[in-house]
Amino acid sequence: MSDSVTPLQYELLLPNRVVFGWGRRREIGGLVRSLGSVAVCVYGSRTLERSGVTVLLEDSLRQSGVTIAETLRIAQEPTVQDVDNAVRQLRRLGQAKAVLLVVGGGAAMDMAKAVAGLTPQPHFDTVRDYLEGVGRGFTLEAEPLPVVAVPTTAGTGSEATKNAVIASYDPPFKKSLRDERLIPKIVLLDPELTVSCPAKVTAESGMDAITQLFESYVSRKSQPLTKALCEQGLQAAWHSLPEAVNNPTSQIAREQMMYAAFLSGVCLANAGLGMAHGIAPALGSLCRIPHGAACALLLPLTLWANATVCRTEYARLTRLLLTTEKRNTPDEVLVERLIEEVEKLCQSIGIAGRLADFGVISDQIPTIVAESFGSSMQSNPRTLTQGELIEILRQS
Repeated sequence: MSDSVTPLQYELLLPNRVVFGWGRRREIGGLVRSLGSVAVCVYGSRTLERSGVTVLLEDSLRQSGVTIAETLRIAQEPTVQDVDNAVRQLRRLGQAKAVLLVVGGGAAMDMAKAVAGLTPQPHFDTVRDYLEGVGRGFTLEAEPLPVVAVPTTAGTGSEATKNAVIASYDPPFKKSLRDERLIPKIVLLDPELTVSCPAKVTAESGMDAITQLFESYVSRKSQPLTKALCEQGLQAAWHSLPEAVNNPTSQIAREQMMYAAFLSGVCLANAGLGMAHGIAPALGSLCRIPHGAACALLLPLTLWANATVCRTEYARLTRLLLTTEKRNTPDEVLVERLIEEVEKLCQSIGIAGRLADFGVISDQIPTIVAESFGSSMQSNPRTLTQGELIEILRQS
């Protein structure tokens, strides 16, 4: 081996078991029973109950000998108060050994992982004590409760990640509770569950996944294995997302998007993210912009901002995703084409292209930037100052 080759060294965090397939939600009872006999169910959208999905899942649990001890519901991004109330409720009920079954989107996943992590802790007052950047630096001492994750959107990849994002609106922030043991023990990926997602949810969650794949690909912590997974995820999502938005019953599109979203979660858990995910939480807490929409707005800006240090990687992705590009096209031209095509993709699925379209004004940008320098920004391949970031956003 040449001395110029960088030694290969990495760790890979994954759920213990992944079950993927159209209609496989019917297997949930046996999967949960493999971890315990008592379940706490965490549900996202009420659509799940109206469509009969929760009845099917609960029947499967009971038939497998699992008792449902409690049901929690979360319809929006979980707040500090949401998590605190749920943890106290389970502690009062003595559910320190239950399995958390979560069925829903990223918000439900975050809620379940936070509750699973905090319920067994010997000294619990509030989740805020454990949050990065705003808490008291507390870490999880006791082993978290096991989580079985059944995502109903194809976007966040939270079913494969080691963190739970918790919001506050007074004061405004979005911060993570982070621990490798929060990765769900079992993930059941049934793409059929995403068919009922509205077009807006499909579009925004899909752009979250695509943004995560782009960012993990060039993250400071990326490795050849995560790069390979990012490439595969982007190839799956690039053409499938518009098809899933416009033809929601397409089995192929839904399968490809759920696969891409899962890969995006694996990649972010192991390689980190970048500028777009550094800023998106601040846009959510300060401007109430949905996370997926914020990612769509920020992805072209992130590609442009990082182009000077990621030209080769972005050119490779352009050739991979836009197969009509000629091999001898200069890298800088390919990068420009990639950014243009990302903007066209966002437009084709109905997501506005500028911060101003969501009501963000220039005077808000310094405050947004000040809240954007968390762990995701630290993984960005290009080091950006607050002044540079303010200028980038104001030019958008």
